[in-house]
Amino acid sequence: MSLSYLLKRCGLTAYTLIVVSLIVFAVTQVLPGDAATMLLGENATPAALAAVRDRLGLDAPIWVQYGHWLGGVLQGDFGTSLRTGQAVGPVMVEALGRSLLLAVLAIGFMLSLALPLGILAAVRRGRAADLLVGFVSYIGVSLPEFVTATLFGLLFADWLQWLPATGYVPMTENPASSLAHLVLPVLTVSVMLIAHVSRMVRSELVDVLHTDYIRAARLKGLSARAVLLKHGLRNALLPTITIVALDVGYLLGGVIVVEEIFALPGIGRQLIVAIEARDLPAIQAGALIMAATYSVVNFAADVAYAWLDKRIQYD
Repeated sequence: MSLSYLLKRCGLTAYTLIVVSLIVFAVTQVLPGDAATMLLGENATPAALAAVRDRLGLDAPIWVQYGHWLGGVLQGDFGTSLRTGQAVGPVMVEALGRSLLLAVLAIGFMLSLALPLGILAAVRRGRAADLLVGFVSYIGVSLPEFVTATLFGLLFADWLQWLPATGYVPMTENPASSLAHLVLPVLTVSVMLIAHVSRMVRSELVDVLHTDYIRAARLKGLSARAVLLKHGLRNALLPTITIVALDVGYLLGGVIVVEEIFALPGIGRQLIVAIEARDLPAIQAGALIMAATYSVVNFAADVAYAWLDKRIQYD
């Protein structure tokens, strides 16, 4: 992996974010609703509405508005919420932190189960363990998040009363209570991820274990454990890195239902609230921050892929 590859990849990430910012700004401009009306109400006079539009720069050409907004974003200023009157940047970043905490915990829990299950299914291919892992995986993929969340809530919060059903406690206030409130959301989003990744690991590892270099490693007298972990698993995990990076994007924006069910104030839930209130600055900030986080995660995944895959030369 060369320095030129890293520079090209950084440039591509920056270009992607610029395109995303254009799309986000353009989409929010065609949404129904008017910022001045949102601030002053339906009964505001035309003169008052005109004064607010002039103060906010809404009468300027669209490219001027975009340039002003992008300039503020580059300085860390995402604008002021039309709903609360507060700066939307800190609110969205704080919400992103909660979603990232959920994502990190879910991915960590997923990998601790998906990798052993995938390895077991590959090593025991065609046997009872493989069939059982496959059966459980298909169930996990088939269950929607709201069904899984409801079942977990009924079992652990209602019947057994081991965990709180909803709510959020900041980690700085009470770490134990905070983790207890995150258990059910983590379990819910992990079910599908475990099912998906375990099948991916199993499929890739089965293919790798039938390659010539694995046969050569066995003929050299290496132990089955060394062949599996050192030569087989490392190459089988390469596609899994991409899958995990895609899962981060899913966890940031695709688990809005889970955040709503468990009342977790993540960035997905904040974005839904902003859309319902037609809060354009909050919508723009939330969408752009999510896109930037997703781009950074994919950049890290590409770098990790390039570092692990010695067979490919990156220019």
